[in-house]
Amino acid sequence: MTEAVVPARPRAARSSGWWGMVGFVATEATLFGVLIGTYLYFRVRAVHWPPPGTPEPKVVLPLVLAGILAATSIPIFLGSRAASFGLARRAQAFFLVALVVQSAYFGIQVSEMASDLDKFTPQQNSYGSIYYTLLGAEHTHVAVGILLSVWLVLRLGAGLTRYRLAAVRSIAFYWYAVSVISVVVALCLVSAAL
Repeated sequence: MTEAVVPARPRAARSSGWWGMVGFVATEATLFGVLIGTYLYFRVRAVHWPPPGTPEPKVVLPLVLAGILAATSIPIFLGSRAASFGLARRAQAFFLVALVVQSAYFGIQVSEMASDLDKFTPQQNSYGSIYYTLLGAEHTHVAVGILLSVWLVLRLGAGLTRYRLAAVRSIAFYWYAVSVISVVVALCLVSAAL
């Protein structure tokens, strides 16, 4: 039983969907560049960072979680490779594994953020404002990636087409970018405790 129809001659060029994702990721990288630049500007200008009365950020948990999210790039890569060889079910399984881990990451991060809101708020000072803005933007990107992955896992259940293969590659590229962004955001935020 074959899982997919593999084109006789693979396309040499990337799909327009993939290029669209590259453009989207480039704009998002710019957004995070501005947010991180703002964080660093506030940090350099502040006498105390975080300001007195604001708890220092946790170090170990955010770094471990960022590492776990980055590690989901492995099953995503394997799923993308499987799809390239026309193995829709295998690709679906790899993306499902990544999706479960990414969803757990998201749940833990949202819970941690809610816990932080009990200790300090975005309105309290510039630290709170940029802290929650960075985390909120990062969490939003993870949530979008989870929705994209859910859609992809469901679509791969019906087999592989050129359109779905382009979606696999585009969503994989998105997750690689989100993984890098999450690691950079985690490093930036934990730097206040170092």
